[in-house]
Amino acid sequence: MANVVVIGAGFSGQTAALYLRKELGREHDITVINPWPRFTYIPSLVWVGIGAMDPDKTMFELEPVLKKHHIHFIQAWAREIHPDEQYVLVESKDGEKKKVIYDYLINATGPHLNFEGTEGLGPDAGNSHSICNIHHAKMARDAYLEQVKRMEQGEHVKLLIGTGHGQATCQGAALEYITNIHNDLKKRVLRDKAKIMWISNEPKLGDLGVGGLQASKYGYIMQSEAFMKSLFSEQEIYYQVQTAVRKVEKGKVHWENYEGEFGETEFDFAMLIPQFLGTKIKYIDRDGNDISAKMTNPGGFTLVDGVYGKKWDDLKASDWPSTYQSPVYENVFAAGIAFATPGTVSKPHVTKNGTVITATTPRTGMASGVIGKIAALNIVDMIKGKQPSHHESMAAMPGACIASIGKSVVNGSAASIVMYPVVPDYERYPETGRDLKITDMEVGLAGAWIKRSLHTMFIYKMKGNPGWSVIPE
Repeated sequence: MANVVVIGAGFSGQTAALYLRKELGREHDITVINPWPRFTYIPSLVWVGIGAMDPDKTMFELEPVLKKHHIHFIQAWAREIHPDEQYVLVESKDGEKKKVIYDYLINATGPHLNFEGTEGLGPDAGNSHSICNIHHAKMARDAYLEQVKRMEQGEHVKLLIGTGHGQATCQGAALEYITNIHNDLKKRVLRDKAKIMWISNEPKLGDLGVGGLQASKYGYIMQSEAFMKSLFSEQEIYYQVQTAVRKVEKGKVHWENYEGEFGETEFDFAMLIPQFLGTKIKYIDRDGNDISAKMTNPGGFTLVDGVYGKKWDDLKASDWPSTYQSPVYENVFAAGIAFATPGTVSKPHVTKNGTVITATTPRTGMASGVIGKIAALNIVDMIKGKQPSHHESMAAMPGACIASIGKSVVNGSAASIVMYPVVPDYERYPETGRDLKITDMEVGLAGAWIKRSLHTMFIYKMKGNPGWSVIPE
């Protein structure tokens, strides 16, 4: 009998746990450790954040779902991983600590939201908001609706949306939020009362942390930069890229741009995505030594089977991991945001002041689910006495982003972006790094239908309901 432990119950962890149970007999134990009692469908928090969706519709209780699949659930924080002795030290909300023994481990913890990396950033500081978890999304909703009340009384407001750190990721979530605000204010007939502004660490508008996109449209090559400029122009959204937010005060951000120039932007409401770091879990060896530096990169992300340490210009598609197995402990895997990438896809930039400004690589949603599945199936291989046989590098993985511009399936819209592969492969596709027969960008009502359908389908899938595995990650 094998004990498999999954830390985290987001897209990656929940997918991994369900596949482990699907592929392994009842003689094997599967345990999920998560500090929160609910699964949250994060992509729909853009709607929660403007009051367009009830928060309860984005969540479900984990324990009954996992119990139905004969998966153990422990609601606790994972504090330490002891890979020599093969246990996870967990701490409950009451402060009780205990050991959870494993034979195989998947670290699928998701991100540490590094608000402290930017002075004054985040809802706890009281200066800006986030939609990265359900609690923050509800706070953002309430603050946004306060601005709506002001506009209804005839006041003009400034709304600032984007990234709050020079190395933040998830520009796509911020993009969805800003376009949903635009659409919501149009429906309320208040759009003329708001100046909506975008601030981002992207090298170009539409980079989104994936180096931008190119798509073949009507006989010519469309750049994602032109695509986004057109969208922002149509929606009268002001934008500033190549920018790192350095400090947030009440009603004001202080920033630095690529040229090393400093400036300020005033706002009445701000939603700024923080930097993502690895969750703060220590790796401890049998002698009690902290070996986290051997197991993780400086950002706290777990090192797996990628090629690390290369300069950005020297990185190749083949350097990206594909099995997500630790090179130090073969029974340890990392999935989703928890694994360390070899570098960024977007070109990094360092200002004359030493500030790093780069849109880091997103690996949420679809990518997280795929990687969780791969890690789980490789553990199944090992339990069955085989070598890991499942490979899915982000340089060989398709990606899809449906950026909602309005929730309604009657008059809503969405920017639908499909890319293959997520990480460009210039050896296979020398000119663009991606297959232009697959990579595409569209805006329209069909995207709104797809976005709303994905909400329903993925919550169904994450509950492990009948036929769940037929729905692709």
